[in-house]
Amino acid sequence: MTKIHDVGVCAATEVRETRIKAGCRTWPLGRGIRSFAACLPALIAGLAALPVPECRAESVDDWRKQAPPLDLFMQAADQWGDSARPILDAIGVSWNDAYTPMIVELAVVAPFPETRTEMFRFLRRETGRSFGEDTQRWMKWVWQQPYEPHPEYLAFKRTVYSLIDPRMGSFFPEGARSLIRLDEVQWGGVRVNGIPPLDHPEYIPADQAGYLRDRHVVFGLSINGEARAYPKRILAWHEMALDRVGDVEVTLVYCTLCGTAIPYRSVVGNAHRTFGTSGLLYRSNKLMFDHETKSLWSTLLGEPVIGALVGSGLKLEFLPIVTTRWGEWKAAHPYTTVLSLDTGHDRDYREGRAYRDYFSNDALMFDVPERDRRLKNKDEVLAILLSPASPGGEEEALAVSARFLRKHPVFQTELAGRTLTIVTTSAGANRVFDSGDRGFERLLDDDRVLDDGGETWKVTEDALVSGDVRLERVPAYRAFWFGWVAQFPETKLIK
Repeated sequence: MTKIHDVGVCAATEVRETRIKAGCRTWPLGRGIRSFAACLPALIAGLAALPVPECRAESVDDWRKQAPPLDLFMQAADQWGDSARPILDAIGVSWNDAYTPMIVELAVVAPFPETRTEMFRFLRRETGRSFGEDTQRWMKWVWQQPYEPHPEYLAFKRTVYSLIDPRMGSFFPEGARSLIRLDEVQWGGVRVNGIPPLDHPEYIPADQAGYLRDRHVVFGLSINGEARAYPKRILAWHEMALDRVGDVEVTLVYCTLCGTAIPYRSVVGNAHRTFGTSGLLYRSNKLMFDHETKSLWSTLLGEPVIGALVGSGLKLEFLPIVTTRWGEWKAAHPYTTVLSLDTGHDRDYREGRAYRDYFSNDALMFDVPERDRRLKNKDEVLAILLSPASPGGEEEALAVSARFLRKHPVFQTELAGRTLTIVTTSAGANRVFDSGDRGFERLLDDDRVLDDGGETWKVTEDALVSGDVRLERVPAYRAFWFGWVAQFPETKLIK
């Protein structure tokens, strides 16, 4: 086929004419994930109404040196079947494999299956790769290439995600800085706060929590002497709880995909940040955002990674949490409170209902650039991110297999130049302490541990305590292995 920009004097002019001839259509609503493709005609009409820059491509060679304009990508997705081919050909003249994610993201929402097929045929021709219409395989291949995005890729992200939810566009403002590859930011299938956070939810005393059984999994938090339990069966439906415990404002983020429940102090940089769920993912881990600046934050790092706050030096403070069983938590904290089923939302809060299929196998819902086969994807690890005691050093990451810790209920290791003691209860709850030069030998029971000098120490939520001596708790949390190593590929592993 003769490419459309080979037949005239100015390639840019002929591409523009093709766009106008194609026209716009109105697609029916109600196509599930693809339903927002109905917005494409309006978007393209808006692009067509913009002032057209003077043609600067005097030859096809000049055109090849220029990145294809964004509206060509949008126009290709708006066509039916092979009518997209001439526009894709125009994109192909100045093709760069780094543009692959733009085609993939638009193919997913193309209004016709025939158009989607045509777009993937185009990718196969231009890249020489044969991944069919498997979007995750295409993206995983892209992530293995150098990051050389389209010069207007930020605007592309803003435009496409605005079609899903206008609020998403604000996460990619013009000139926004990013600490992560934008092509690794993926839509998780929901709108902003489509998985609704619990905002200072109702809670009840332990003796009124008849809906819980002793074996049910809870995330336990204790701050300034106040204890609260967050049942997994509730939190999995909301993935975030904005709460106040022990007079401290807390943001508890639960990423079901990577198995992490992480509490942060909500006040950072002398300002209270109100967080929400963006609907976007990075390496299968949810990105949260703050309402005040619309910056996107990594839930594993507690740092802004895209937007106005990047480079601000802000970092949320981790708080200790424990994954345990309700019976064990209640016995250790008889005055604990626990979330009420009266959340204001209609969900099936029965144990094991949320994400049941996902938790039942080792398959991923969203792929990551690399997988580490030393453990299965969803094997649970205790994850620790620690800064050296002396200033100026870099954080170090450690993962310890939960299975290993069950066999070694008192385990000592080194990280970032510090000695850590990990204590694991009979129900499998892990707590980490900065033990300095103290050596510990064995667990006497779930509340007491014996050091190598024969002294008994009490295990509390804040510290190991013996008389007036305290060895402070170090924040750590459970995670699926694949999610942790995807974020921290240099992590140490003990298994």
